Amino acid sequence: MGDVSQAPLPGFADPVFDAQQAFRGLLDAMARPGTIAPLNVGLDAPPPLSVAATAVALTLFDHETPLWLDNHAAGSDVMSFLAFHCGCPIVKDPADAAFAIIAEPAAMPALDRFAIGSDTYPDSSTTIVIDVPSLDEGPVIGLTGPGIDGRATMAPVGLPTDFWDWLITNRSLFPLGVDVILTSRVAVTCLPRTTKAEVPACT
Repeated sequence: MGDVSQAPLPGFADPVFDAQQAFRGLLDAMARPGTIAPLNVGLDAPPPLSVAATAVALTLFDHETPLWLDNHAAGSDVMSFLAFHCGCPIVKDPADAAFAIIAEPAAMPALDRFAIGSDTYPDSSTTIVIDVPSLDEGPVIGLTGPGIDGRATMAPVGLPTDFWDWLITNRSLFPLGVDVILTSRVAVTCLPRTTKAEVPACT
């Protein structure tokens, strides 16, 4: 018999209900960029991922979604967890990924390293899940664009210094470009490619 202690952690406590809950939260967050949506699911996440990042994976990933993992995620139990529960193939090049998981945001590649789609298939881009320490304890960033009534704000912690410049460039590529899901603890917020970030000037 195999070593039961090495078996992957279980997925959703209630697979149907929890997946529906997570999907509704994701839809709300994507439709209203900057909104923090709780994902009320029963789940033990494989370290170093948060419950929210794990819930996103279980909800969106399957055997037809090539996945790229950063070194921090790939060097943990995350790969075996996702292989067992989602069956998603792991790719070595970020540009080949339908989804990516970033567990160490400070060391993440620039957004232009990922697939931005094509003129014929703009939706063939990468959706990047970035797991951060907090969604609301960092410098305040202004957001405008579709789904935002006037102006919204967000304040995530742990993103690279250049992240917001990357996001400005990403928006200029529309309808091409990546979409970003930020996760922390049990909540998500989203930055679709249509969102414009207003970065405060340095003082």
